[in-house]
Amino acid sequence: MKTNPLFKPGHTACAGCGQAIAARLVIEAAGPNTIVANSTGCLEVFTTAYPETAWNVPWIHSLFENSAAVASGIEAALKYQGKKDTTNVIAQGGDGGTADIGLQALSGMLERGHDILYVCYDNESYMNTGIQRSGLTPFGMNTTTTPVGSLSMGNPNPKKPLPEICAAHGIPYVATASAAYFQDLQRKVKKALSIKGPKYIQVHVPCPLGWRHESNLTLDVARLAVDTGLYPLVEYESGVLSGRRQIVPKPVEEYLKVQARFKHLLKNPDEIKKIQEIADNNIKKYGLKVEAAPQA
Repeated sequence: MKTNPLFKPGHTACAGCGQAIAARLVIEAAGPNTIVANSTGCLEVFTTAYPETAWNVPWIHSLFENSAAVASGIEAALKYQGKKDTTNVIAQGGDGGTADIGLQALSGMLERGHDILYVCYDNESYMNTGIQRSGLTPFGMNTTTTPVGSLSMGNPNPKKPLPEICAAHGIPYVATASAAYFQDLQRKVKKALSIKGPKYIQVHVPCPLGWRHESNLTLDVARLAVDTGLYPLVEYESGVLSGRRQIVPKPVEEYLKVQARFKHLLKNPDEIKKIQEIADNNIKKYGLKVEAAPQA
């Protein structure tokens, strides 16, 4: 435990919050010479309850939709002052503030070529406002806007392929990561910040409250998402797939059964088959499968 961490304890996140784990890993990897623009959302609420803050770096709260635009202004000001080469700029938001409300600002940041790292903390719903569906909500999830009933088996759409959308901008670096794989996440943050230009990292962060799993299972749940192929860990450089974490695939039921957000699917093999097909397609698309467990 660092005596003066960049992400301080004492914030008000729920027990087992994957987003709190990931945010600490990200900022500690980035270092003290970093300015953060943070959109509205869980991370903003539980880390900055006035008059306190968990952030030991300059931190600016933006609206739900524009952390990428605010960060673009910060980067432009640092360039004008001649300080950009010694200061990292990170824009960050949740899946709703990134894939939906903030997509236009994010795309603008990418196509203009700003030297910024955008981090999306993907907990797969609008958790702060009541567990509503977002563009990154997985197929079949029970949310307050895709409730389960006689005519619905949860969210009818797959996750928006946001990493591929960002990679299609031709930017230098895009990656997916997980709160469960500490070293991999921090390596990707450091790699991204070593590259000039716009970068995007999407981090899978389980939410015990919204996913309805036990708070002590956060990292286990995150690992199962990766090990089933439902959340591939990949890297793109200049639009080309350049890295992947390979797995010995596990059946998706192992992931679904520990989360009550999917409990309505457990007696419906046809719906589980659809989710298994999503995982199998990911495994084939990214070449994830190996026959023996990869070394740590």
